[in-house]
Amino acid sequence: MNYENRIANELSIQPNQVKSTILLLDEGNTIPFIARYRKEMTFNLDELQLRKIEEKLQLFRAVDDRRNKIVESIEKQDLMTDALYKKLQVAESLVELEDLYQPYKPKRVTRASKAIEAGLEPLAQLILKQGKQDIDREARKYITESYLSVDDVLSGARDIVAQIIADDPDNRGEVRRKASEWGIIRSEKIKSADDEKGLFTVYYEFEARVKWIKPYQMLALNRGADAKILRVKIEISERDWLSVIHAKYRPYTRSDWADHLELAIADGAKRLLLPAIERDIHRSLTETAHVHAIEVFAENVRRLLLQPPLSGHIVLGIDPGFRSGCKVSAVDVTGKVLGVDTIYPNPPQSRYEESLKRLNELVHQFQVTLIVIGNGTASRETEQLVAELISQNKQLKYLITNEAGASVYSASDIARQELPNLDVTMRGAVSIARRIQDPLAELVKIDPKSIGVGLYQHDVDQTKLAESLSWVVQLVVNQVGVNLNTCSVSLLRYVSGITENTANQLIAYRDEHGRILNRKDLLSVKGIGAKTFEQAAGFLRIRNGDNWLDSSAIHPESYETTLRILDLAEVDHQSSAEEREMKIATLLKRVPINELASQLGIGIPTVEDILEQLRRPGRDPREDIPLPILRSDILKMEDLEEGLVLQGTVRNVVDFGAFVDIGVKQDGLLHSSKIPDHVSLQVGDVIDIRILSIDKDRGRIGLALG
Repeated sequence: MNYENRIANELSIQPNQVKSTILLLDEGNTIPFIARYRKEMTFNLDELQLRKIEEKLQLFRAVDDRRNKIVESIEKQDLMTDALYKKLQVAESLVELEDLYQPYKPKRVTRASKAIEAGLEPLAQLILKQGKQDIDREARKYITESYLSVDDVLSGARDIVAQIIADDPDNRGEVRRKASEWGIIRSEKIKSADDEKGLFTVYYEFEARVKWIKPYQMLALNRGADAKILRVKIEISERDWLSVIHAKYRPYTRSDWADHLELAIADGAKRLLLPAIERDIHRSLTETAHVHAIEVFAENVRRLLLQPPLSGHIVLGIDPGFRSGCKVSAVDVTGKVLGVDTIYPNPPQSRYEESLKRLNELVHQFQVTLIVIGNGTASRETEQLVAELISQNKQLKYLITNEAGASVYSASDIARQELPNLDVTMRGAVSIARRIQDPLAELVKIDPKSIGVGLYQHDVDQTKLAESLSWVVQLVVNQVGVNLNTCSVSLLRYVSGITENTANQLIAYRDEHGRILNRKDLLSVKGIGAKTFEQAAGFLRIRNGDNWLDSSAIHPESYETTLRILDLAEVDHQSSAEEREMKIATLLKRVPINELASQLGIGIPTVEDILEQLRRPGRDPREDIPLPILRSDILKMEDLEEGLVLQGTVRNVVDFGAFVDIGVKQDGLLHSSKIPDHVSLQVGDVIDIRILSIDKDRGRIGLALG
């Protein structure tokens, strides 16, 4: 198959871009490396475009692999024909291949296979040919111990015809197409089912065109069916499927076999073809819904990982609770644990004043500047305590953060290695504090699907979800870069070209030899050869090392070129940012960038990247994202009123809108109908919103953009 042209056509890019990408991927290069350091070869394709090419390539190669296996199977049965071989070779999808293979696929014992074994196939052919024969006389020829009467024989022959009609690839393909276009998906409540919370009320009497059903609706229907609350069915009108079959298998009124063909058609459609098509459509809708849900979840995770660090704060993290108390951990600006404790401000102990006093002591002992509260059980009750604490310590600020995954981290091997002297219940408070200081460094320690910014993440294909989220984490880690001398294994293992084993080896090397001072030292680490070094070096940062270039995103292969640019610009790397900017601008006026690239013997994209690094060395892309809102006073549901305008932080983006933290116990819902088409919201966005409605009994807040 010509992968380049087909992928290029589907993705609306040039074939030479696809060809170069495939070559680079097959050579073992990672997508982050290709996107950042091989722009000339791909003509500036970004990570997402490269990922799409990789996915298409894997799919098409899987199709070719399946094609070869099908051809081999049919040839072993000695049933291959030139016409069939040509059809198999031009089939472009797995569905087309499976339709062609259906008549030849080894099957379990069926009514049709029994009839064929009994020798009834010639009689079935008479039904299909629709000639004029004495039916009774023909049928009597096939009476055996297995088929004792004329009726038995004719029934067996019809079973064969029904199987032929159901297996016909033309029938299957066209009926599937019509079902996808005109089919109706319906659901109803199972009468005996218990839906106490009314989770699926909207789907008790639900119907939609197959082509129009929304991904979240499909996932909800599947969940309801799995819970034995809903009965879901896809209906294909008789007019649609019958017209398809009659186009190839039409009964002739003058034929003695017309009635038998009609019976076989009805049986083959209702017993074999339509259930198979319904399964195909249901599977296709589910796969589409899974892909969509995973994409939404992955984008939310990406934005969450890109949240800017709140650096420079000594943080008091609080993992709130009732009966077991609130776990408290103070960490310094580097995330080092300074102290831990447990307080009991909430019921049933209600030791409020004692808890307030202890927090005051911790704040002054460690000079805390920021308090972070997890948003789980008792978070808003604990917020009351913190608000009073802040009233006594005006320099303090606080915020409530998503604590999803903190308990998963607490019990993990990573947590045991990092915090061996802390009880598992205390580690969650440490994680809550650290994830504000550097969200990326902390959240990579947690299974991405436990981070809590998805929709139906536990219902989708878990393998595909894990692959997608791993890819997103890798994308973000390499965009931001990793400080080689402070990073954890959890962060390092996502760097381009580095495996978990290599990450462990690198950390062990660092522990044994102390700070790594030069990127070249990586080649002394067991498991890091020339290829791994090539893929990883540009994403690893060394602050205050032997070579100032090691702290930048400039790849070692471009160091010599970078120094030549500095010489041409007549500027030193130690010069101020303003001077470097001015001298580079002067250079580009004297030598246009295309001439400069030609003079240096490299591509324009590489020159542009080097110049950007010289202007803003080691720039963190998270700097362009707004910081979280820090609060000093508490807001309650009772404080809200319709029309009130305030700021909020987007916590989760789903198909039907966005959930926004506005500083009260319950996130508000900004419904998709209230979001203009030109506005694209992402997790972490700080936005002005207006209160539309308040339902205190149900804890629901409706929002509009402010």
